[in-house]
Amino acid sequence: MMTLSSLSINLSLTPPFLPSTTTCSSSSSSSSSSSATTCSPRCSFVNSPVSLGVSCPQRSPISLIRKKSKLLCEVVSASGSNDMTITEVREEDESEIEAPLLDPESLSKPRRIALFVEPSPFAYVSGYKNRFQNFIRYLREMGDEVIVVTTHEGVPEEFYGARVIGSRSFPCPYYQKVPLSLALSPRIISEIARFKPDIIHASSPGIMVFGALAIAKLLSVPIVMSYHTHVPVYIPRYTFSWLVQPMWSVIRFLHRAADLTLVPSAAIGKDLIAAGATAANQLRLWNKGVDSESFNPRFRCQEMRIRLSNGEPEKPLVIHVGRIGVEKSLELLKSVMDKLPEARIAFIGDGPYREDLEKLFAGMPAVFTGMLQGEELSQAYASGDVFVMPSESETLGLVVLEAMASGLPVVAARAGGIPDIIPEDQEGKTGFLFNPGDVEDCVTKLRTLLHDCETREIIGKAAREETEKYDWRAATTKIRNEQYSAAIWFWRKKKAQVFGPVSWLVKRLFPVPELNV
Repeated sequence: MMTLSSLSINLSLTPPFLPSTTTCSSSSSSSSSSSATTCSPRCSFVNSPVSLGVSCPQRSPISLIRKKSKLLCEVVSASGSNDMTITEVREEDESEIEAPLLDPESLSKPRRIALFVEPSPFAYVSGYKNRFQNFIRYLREMGDEVIVVTTHEGVPEEFYGARVIGSRSFPCPYYQKVPLSLALSPRIISEIARFKPDIIHASSPGIMVFGALAIAKLLSVPIVMSYHTHVPVYIPRYTFSWLVQPMWSVIRFLHRAADLTLVPSAAIGKDLIAAGATAANQLRLWNKGVDSESFNPRFRCQEMRIRLSNGEPEKPLVIHVGRIGVEKSLELLKSVMDKLPEARIAFIGDGPYREDLEKLFAGMPAVFTGMLQGEELSQAYASGDVFVMPSESETLGLVVLEAMASGLPVVAARAGGIPDIIPEDQEGKTGFLFNPGDVEDCVTKLRTLLHDCETREIIGKAAREETEKYDWRAATTKIRNEQYSAAIWFWRKKKAQVFGPVSWLVKRLFPVPELNV
């Protein structure tokens, strides 16, 4: 039986698409949950498409020694570390199949990209709204043709020149505010067929991803799926726990059918591999980004601080920004704030759990602003003292990046994708992580920041400097040039495996006579 600490995936067919430089050093990687040792020498493939590394500017080290043998890998993630290391295990000898290099000139040619995004990144406020809006924007600036299929509510006719098609939607049974749509009507199929996409990219999990998959197979087009919502973690909060395993079965079906899977953090990638949803060599990281101009300390505003503190701007102010849902573990903050009576807390955002949370905080110095956007949101971030994030279900946590860009020190749960933003070696430097559900741990770290102005300013400044490294344009360029190229190669390889035997048989049955000149 396979365990997470010994998980083998065949990497012998990994495509080396682009010329890459390597740097080698002798080192090892260890994990609290695994005693696997990285092969030495260790090579960091700077531009390798098999990178499961984290963010710009860092790359994940991948241990790899080329031999003509079957190459297996073992995924090891050091606790609290951004790096997802692959260590090799050798089996019986067999010839290694080398993939051809892509023509670099082909990367400069405009691509036709069909995006299926559910729910709408234009109307539904969620963690991936900024991600997809910036992605579309920079694809268009690079000259690519983009068509977006999404749920119909509040859909613009176009976005940065990308055509947007709304598909009739229905509310999610257990989460009424989330619209879903299959997007498999004859109208949408014909629109995509006329568009003639080079690649289809669908958000997952959901309902629309099934429609995207069907259209990709129907049109014989490569499909990339990007995983954004960790639904198996949400299910016990909203419905029956026994549905978790069936949900994993759905995720496995979808992502095994995809030519490539994108994940927002190494931790989520590790979960998908452990569940058998995808192979390690068909998994890539969607590098994080943040708009450091829109989220900036310069937006600090006394009027906003008065509003968020309910007229007591001199009091220490804790803020939380995000969708107010039961899966966000916001009830923990009631116990936290009980132990910090001198502080005030403001919740910026809306969601199905807001009414219950307001009742929970009744009589306490808490402010609920509802949804804020634009400059008001920028001001809300920058006008607090500390940002708190108790959620254990974040696939990345873009609000954490936005808070850091606004110059706020962060106190967040050590769970999901958050440790990708504040890795172990940065704890206490760019922010603090607390043990999930541990009220005392959270209170201790909040109190340190709320009452020590100098420490708060030092960490806030360091957090801001860290986020200045993350750029949406660079993240988009990497997906367009490397990740999409990897998906196209895997798709071509899959087609060759299916049609290769047929082609061989046709040649044997109907040989072409040689011409004697």
